[in-house]
Amino acid sequence: MATTRNAPCGLCVALDAPDLATAEAWAAAVAPSAGLLKVGLELFSAEGAPAVRRIAAHRPVFLDLKLHDIPNTVAGAIRSLAPLGAAWITIHAAGGAAMVAAAREAAEKAGGANRPRILAVTVLTSIDAATLSDIGVAGGTMQQVLRLGRLAVAAGADGLVCSPREVSALRDALGEGPALVVPGIRPVGSVADDQARTATPEAMAAAGATWVVVGRPITKAADPGAAAQGIATALGW
Repeated sequence: MATTRNAPCGLCVALDAPDLATAEAWAAAVAPSAGLLKVGLELFSAEGAPAVRRIAAHRPVFLDLKLHDIPNTVAGAIRSLAPLGAAWITIHAAGGAAMVAAAREAAEKAGGANRPRILAVTVLTSIDAATLSDIGVAGGTMQQVLRLGRLAVAAGADGLVCSPREVSALRDALGEGPALVVPGIRPVGSVADDQARTATPEAMAAAGATWVVVGRPITKAADPGAAAQGIATALGW
């Protein structure tokens, strides 16, 4: 049975901006309240390596590129990304144990003690059971998340990205070791947007999340800094 946990849970703000100027303005506004800043595929595709370096001047960077390829190619990508200084880099757990292990090994060789940590994405928060069935995955969302989570951690992932619905089950299955990073976070009163599996920050902190990722409820707010502070306060910071 899932239990309520009281370990610290931090705020990661998703800087899903089309350009670096916008992302840096958001970063400056939310830095007093955020422990991590997410650089995702949109911003990295538009601005490249400078986006990581400049955002890292505000707070540690969660580089969310969700790498998924053959092990050698993913290892090469990690070697290229490691010098940028991101604290975390995401890969897809569905790439398999060999790919996860290759990513971890490449991070260690490229970064040493200051290597980027490897986060394995289980099932995207926009995907529900019907979508999994459409792509040939049987057994439902929870079963797939637990399967991929166990595989990735055993292969060397430092943590997992999962939806709010799977946090407690993953903590019960894997213990306190792996970081659990949880997108799909919506404060009370927020709209779900395109997230299929959502929860409040407070609920995720109690369930055992290490980081909650919040984007649009902060960046689209009239005052992003105040919105970030409100969530950080709800998390106990």
